[in-house]
Amino acid sequence: MSRSTHIWNELKRSRTAYLFLAPFMICFIVFIVVPVFTAALLSFTSFNSIQPPKFVGLLNFKIMLTRDSVLMKYVIPNTFKFAVFVGPIGYAMQFLLAWLISQLPKRLKKVYVMAIYTPSIAGGVLISTVWVVLFSGDRLGYLNNALINLGLISQPIAWTQSASYLLGIMIFVTIWGSMGVGFLSLFAGLQNVDPTLYEAGKIDGIKNKLQELWYITLPSMKPQMLFAAVMSIVGALNAGQIGVQLSGQNPTPNYAGQLIQNHIDDYGFIRYELGYATALTFMLLVAAYSFTRLTWLVLGNEDDN
Repeated sequence: MSRSTHIWNELKRSRTAYLFLAPFMICFIVFIVVPVFTAALLSFTSFNSIQPPKFVGLLNFKIMLTRDSVLMKYVIPNTFKFAVFVGPIGYAMQFLLAWLISQLPKRLKKVYVMAIYTPSIAGGVLISTVWVVLFSGDRLGYLNNALINLGLISQPIAWTQSASYLLGIMIFVTIWGSMGVGFLSLFAGLQNVDPTLYEAGKIDGIKNKLQELWYITLPSMKPQMLFAAVMSIVGALNAGQIGVQLSGQNPTPNYAGQLIQNHIDDYGFIRYELGYATALTFMLLVAAYSFTRLTWLVLGNEDDN
């Protein structure tokens, strides 16, 4: 029997399974594979959305590495600082809050989970109605007003227009609103740890909650930890609107809060250099995949690696 005949017979034998997989596979190909493949092709072109794309080879990547001074001087350092703080710190806070809430009585858990999860849903609304007012650069801004009344400053500070403060404010606001699906997955993982493991641990000599956390809880919820870590990485690298929403400008003032996503939006939707913007997007995809793969190697099961 030839190989093609064998494959055909296997397809016929498993046709019901493939029929159920078909809707997912069609959506995956249409909305994931095709856009990624198209972006990879457009990254080698000069395209302004009006004229047909013109093939330019590696020119976009050469410009990225040798001529884009804003990218090298501001965007990459800002994105690195932002990701280092928002990713690990946000992830640690997600786990810490999920673990603390899991220690509460059952009737209080739902209340605290909803209270912490809600900011991630209404992030844009809260930024425009709370944080922009809080960090307003005039005397009516809550922070400036409080500091002036306390005698700590004499003149209002333009918090979101200052290169000294904007990135720090972005990091603070993003971490505050980062308790999303990653937090929920960690909380769900904590609830699903087998209680008998804790009983067995006490018999084996575990004496406190920290030992339970290290020897039982963490090894029992690696899938949820992996999912939350991946979401934190992707969220940190994909962030960008926070700086524009706070400062009201793109590029942000003096490029102080300019992240890679802002840079992509700048070239794609303001300058309409879509070929170069797509090249930036493709490099961001490669970076996100690399960090995700590294996280998978650390937190995934050996059989999955």
